[in-house]
Amino acid sequence: MAQSAGRGIGLAFVCLVILAMMPIISNGRPAGFGALSFALFLSLWQILFALPLFVREAAGRKAGLFDSGLAAGARRKILAVVLSTGVIFGLSTYVYVLAFEKAGAVSAAIAVQAYPLFAILWETLFLNRRKTGPELLFTALLLAALSYLATDGTFSVNDLSPWFLLALCIPFLWSVAHVILREMLTQTPVTPAQVTFIRVLVSSAFLLVVLIATGGTERFMADATRIDFQAAAVLMGLVYYLELITWFHAVRHIDVSVASSITVPAPALTMVLAIVFLDESVEAYQLIALSVVIVSIYGLLLAGRRRARAVA
Repeated sequence: MAQSAGRGIGLAFVCLVILAMMPIISNGRPAGFGALSFALFLSLWQILFALPLFVREAAGRKAGLFDSGLAAGARRKILAVVLSTGVIFGLSTYVYVLAFEKAGAVSAAIAVQAYPLFAILWETLFLNRRKTGPELLFTALLLAALSYLATDGTFSVNDLSPWFLLALCIPFLWSVAHVILREMLTQTPVTPAQVTFIRVLVSSAFLLVVLIATGGTERFMADATRIDFQAAAVLMGLVYYLELITWFHAVRHIDVSVASSITVPAPALTMVLAIVFLDESVEAYQLIALSVVIVSIYGLLLAGRRRARAVA
């Protein structure tokens, strides 16, 4: 499939809107339901949403993993990558639900914007994409803004929020898996639909094992029969699936760091939605931190483009 920067950018903007909605849906679930159970059920619903496209490609036996011309060794390698990243995504789904619940939709949404930091780090370490002085400067500014937010606007270690630190684990886990998957998506015939289906299947299995191991079997059965809870899980599963399939298509055309930079304004929309639907208040330090985060990441994007032009 030929790469198209315009298509990738457009799809990344769709991801921006979806990412803004997800914290509201997650925190808007009925009270009294645990993060692990919600993460598991939304993943199970994702399997159902991902199944039709996966089956369609399997029936055709011409695309990606189902291409008869694909070497057995390449197929095994693709499956190994998808299985391993599926576990990472399963863990990140649970951390996502828990962190947004504990840290609040607004602060956690801003924390997720640390994603470009990790994407840049992995691209530098493993893809040998060195960064310029301006890129390093904006990176430092972004780190300062996140530190300011993590300490409730005081920069004091005593005010450091452990739940905000947990929220930072979300972009860390996403970035590891996405950088690995992007290389596979651009270098092998595997399709986004196949990656998405196997990823949610493995994630669900991982979360189910964790729930059983922690003695949550009875809770699982009780939650399965609650219509209001399942309605929230269905909606979250659908939105999350749409974000996944859109994201994987986007990063087939543009770098992960570029795609993630486009989604930077998502917390601003989340703020508005959180005020309207969750009755959350927005503090001045959150607005300041978000403003600096946006400036920093767009600065990184601009500096990266200048570097690319210089190299060309």
